[in-house]
Formats: sequence, C-alpha cells, structure tokens
Amino acid sequence: LLSPGDPFDKPPCRGCSSYLTEPYVKCAECGPPPFLLCLQCFTRGFEYKKHQSDHTYEIMTSDFPVLDPNWTAQEEMSLLEAVMDCGFGNWQDVANQMCTKSKEECEKHYMKHFINNPLFASTLLKLKQAEEAQHHETAIPFHSADDPPRPTFDSLLSRDMAGYMPARADFEFDNYAEWDLRDIDFVEDDSDILHALKIAVVDIYHSRLKERQRRKKIIRDHGLINLRKFQILERRYPKEVQELYETMRRFARILGPLEHDKFIESHALEFELRREIKRLQEYRAAGITNFCSARTYEHLKKSRDEERLKRTMLSEVLQYIQDSSACQQWLSRQADIFSSPSPGRRSAPPLNLTGLPGTEKLNEKEKELCQMVRLVPGAYLEYKAALVNECNKQGGLRLAQARALIKIDVNKTRKIYDFLIREGYITKA
Repeated sequence: LLSPGDPFDKPPCRGCSSYLTEPYVKCAECGPPPFLLCLQCFTRGFEYKKHQSDHTYEIMTSDFPVLDPNWTAQEEMSLLEAVMDCGFGNWQDVANQMCTKSKEECEKHYMKHFINNPLFASTLLKLKQAEEAQHHETAIPFHSADDPPRPTFDSLLSRDMAGYMPARADFEFDNYAEWDLRDIDFVEDDSDILHALKIAVVDIYHSRLKERQRRKKIIRDHGLINLRKFQILERRYPKEVQELYETMRRFARILGPLEHDKFIESHALEFELRREIKRLQEYRAAGITNFCSARTYEHLKKSRDEERLKRTMLSEVLQYIQDSSACQQWLSRQADIFSSPSPGRRSAPPLNLTGLPGTEKLNEKEKELCQMVRLVPGAYLEYKAALVNECNKQGGLRLAQARALIKIDVNKTRKIYDFLIREGYITKA
C-alpha cells in the first residue's frame, strides 16, 4: 500500500514526468517496472513503446475501507503514523495531527482494531510467515551499488581501501604469487623428487589463489570498498553499540554480511529497549502514569538539576568568601570557564587545507567552511553527499535528521547544515 501523502516513494508519471498523486493509473500488462500514468495522461490516451492505450489497467488509490467502513486506508496509515510520532495515549495530539477524526474516534478505533482484536496478532503472524516463505522461494533482487571512489595510486585512501584499483575492480592482494611459477617447467627428464616438488609449488600457488579470492569476497560482501561511507554508517549507532561493533568486527568474515548485520541490529534494538525500559521504570517509580505528566517531570527534573548546580556553586563561594585572594582566584577561574566553550583551552586556529585530498573539489565558500569548522575536505564531501541524498529522498531535511545521519560534534553538524541550507544544496523539511 503506497502512502498517498508522499509522492516521492513512487516513480513519476511516464507521460509528463510529474509526481503522482492518488488516484492514478497502473497498466496491468506492462512491467516490470510498473507503468504508471497520471489521470491527465491516461485520459488523452498516452502511448509509449509497447504500452498501448487499450491495455487493461488498475486504479491505484488508498480511498477504500480496510478494518472499518468509516475509516479509509489513508486514515489508517495516518493514525499509525500519528501514534508513532505522538506516543500511545496522547490521543488529543494524535487527533490534531490527523485533522479528520476526533480524539474519541482515534482512541476507540485504535483500541478496538489494534489492541483488543484477538485476531490481529495471528493475522500479523500469518502475513509474516507468508512473506518469509516467499522470500526464501524467490531470488533476491540485485541492486547496483554506487561507484567506489577513485583514489590516486599509493595514496592514504588507496591504502585504507586495501589497495583497491577501481579501473580493474581488483585489489593488491599477494600480487606476486605467480612469480614462483614463472620458471617452472614440467619435462620428462625430471626425477620423481623434482616432479613432486614442482607439484607442491603448484599446490601452494592454488592455496594462495584461494586466500586471495576469499579476502576479495569478504571486502565486497561487507561493502568495505568505500571505507568512508562504511564509517559514516557505523557512526549511526550509539557509543555502546559502536564498541560492540568494533569488538565483533573480526567475526564478520565467519558470520557473513547478512548474519553479521542482523546480529549488530538486534543488539542495537536491545540497547534501545533497555534504555526505554529504564526510562519508563523511572517514571513509574515517580508515580507517573501518562506521557503528558512525563514531559512535565522531565522539565522539572532539568530545573532541579540546574538549581542543584547553583547551590553547589554557592557552597564553593562560601568556602572562599573569607579569603579575599582565594575568592578572587575562584572568580577568575569561573570567568574563564564561562567565557570559552572548552575550559582551559584556547580556540583552535583555522585548518590549513594545503595538500589535503579533495580540496580542489571545493569552492571558495566551502573551503572557508572547512577551515573554520576544522573539517578535512574528504569528510566534508562525504557528509555533504549523504545529506543531499537524504534530502532528495525525503523532500526536505531537518537538523535532527542531519545529526542522526552524521555522528560528529553537534555544533559542527549545525554549521554544515546551515551552510548547505544557505547555499541551496538542501531544503528544510
């Protein structure tokens, strides 16, 4: 079921290339890929290659009931999205986000069809089993990856990529294995011992070829050719999961790519669940029973922590108030703390970009940004490509999404985000 509110999830109209809005028409005889037309192109009988105007067709729309005659599929999806955004129990916020149903209608419908429905769990289980059975019976579709970078020979990036040579799509693994065979020649006059030695050398060469192929397969299967992109994806996890990722990296070649990613993702999910359970236990210990009270509790907790910090600072002042020289030293020390973002450290000078790879790809404004933010051009280009790509997918990008995408200092992320917004590379969501 396609979301009617997000036309970017669907390919554009084949006739006029405009984004499709429901209802639209899908040809039942052409494809894959699906041949989609907007109503305007369909009414004028648009034809293209094998597609003819008299082909059978389907009307694609979400304006039909699924669980309740008074609720369309579009409203069902909007309800689930609103519950995910606002949280379970905040029915007024859910109704405000939906705009088409009242608070009571949202609560009643959700509790009836998604919580208290005894058949819903079994239905989901059957759908999941059917999906898994279909997944095992059909072939896995191949999606071509982005072209890997083309570093100069023997550069730092080239060595980080295990000596990858993009023109040959190969690696510099044991390139001189063939040298041991170049002077071997099997002749009839060889003694039995010499013949056995030559066979042993050939066996050794075969084992080196197998090891070379094994290493290449590991790097390709795990997507390690583009090391920078792999590191950006790795930083999306919390610090605790990143430490686990670093520890389990050596076992990735044994598990395989899919099994290894499932293992890491399951631990990341466990970490998030434990943190959420701990937060909910804290609310329960404080006697909180709904999320509205939880927001008030968090606000008051922050205020209490600030007051506690002020009282601690006041107690320090009372210790030094009797000694004028000690009091003066304490005041100057506090002034240094609040005057600079890093206590006891001067602000770093602008970064010198001379000789750094990727500098030639930047314009003057981007060079100035990298100098002030102290960000190497290669990393900036990776972050820029990731943010622009995500913005094109979502139709806009928020600062919170940018921070989740690139795990670096939040102040640097804000400066990069503001710069890309100001220069027109991305747009706000």
